[in-house]
Amino acid sequence: MVRPEVEELMSALKRVYKDESTGHDWYHLERVRKNALLIAKKEKVTNTYIIELAALLHDVPDEKLASSEEEGNRMLNGFISSLSLENDEKEELIDIIYSISYKGGNEKLLTSFNAKIVRDADRLDAIGAIGIARTFAYGGSRGQSLFDPDIEIRSDMTLEEYRSGKSTSIHHFHEKLLKLKNLMCTDMGRDLAEERHKYMQGFLEQFNKEWNGQG
Repeated sequence: MVRPEVEELMSALKRVYKDESTGHDWYHLERVRKNALLIAKKEKVTNTYIIELAALLHDVPDEKLASSEEEGNRMLNGFISSLSLENDEKEELIDIIYSISYKGGNEKLLTSFNAKIVRDADRLDAIGAIGIARTFAYGGSRGQSLFDPDIEIRSDMTLEEYRSGKSTSIHHFHEKLLKLKNLMCTDMGRDLAEERHKYMQGFLEQFNKEWNGQG
C-alpha cells in the first residue's frame, strides 16, 4: 500500500520529469524507489517512508537537472514542503539526498543504513541493461562521442574533472560504472549488482569486437 502523500509526490514528480531526456527522468526515479523497497525488504527494514521519499527526490537538486544549485535547492524545498515530516525526518531525508552521489569517486561516507539502501538502489539503475541505455542517453544529450580510443581513461578525478573533463560514453563504463559493483553498501545491493555487472562486461566485450572489426 502506497501512502497517499507518497502517491501525490510521485504524481508531481512525473509531471515535472516525465519527458526529461538524459536518463534521469521520472521512470528512473520510479525504478530507484522500487529498487530501494526491494533492498529494504530483503534487509528486513520495515519503516521505508524516508527511504521512499529519498529515492524519489534524490535527483531533484542535481545540476544535471537543475539550471543552477540555487534552482535545484528551491525545487527540492518545494517538494519537501508538501510533505508532513517531523524535523528529524526532514533532516534525515535531506542528508540522504545530498550524500548518495558518486561525484567522480569523491563520495560521502554514509552513516545511516537508510542512506546505504538508497545509494545502492540508485547505483543499480546505473548498471546492467538499463544502465547501458542511460549512459548513451546522457552522453548524447551532452554531445559526447560514442567512443574515442585516443582519449585516456581517467582515474582519481576531482569533481570538476569528472563533471567537465573530456570523455566518451564508453569511457564512462571504465571511469564509473564498472566500479559500482564493489562499492555497494548492502548485501542485497551486492547480490543484485552481480548480474548487472556481468551484463555490462558482456556488452563491452561485444562492443570492442565490433569496433575492431572482429565480429
